[in-house]
Amino acid sequence: MTGTVAAIGAGLAVIGAGYGIGKIGGSAMEAIARQPEASGKIQGAMIIAAALIEGVALFGVVVALLQG
Repeated sequence: MTGTVAAIGAGLAVIGAGYGIGKIGGSAMEAIARQPEASGKIQGAMIIAAALIEGVALFGVVVALLQG
């Protein structure tokens, strides 16, 4: 039973990270379309934010699997 709960927790962490990175990517593309001359700064900020979200998601997965 605890393995199932851990798998659900890990899955929720991955789904949340996927949603967050998708939201960042969509917003960055919209910002670049509105202001193409700032694409370098927008892309850099997007990559940093995506990396931070990935780190938090990995931490969430590890915690969920260690609890199970």
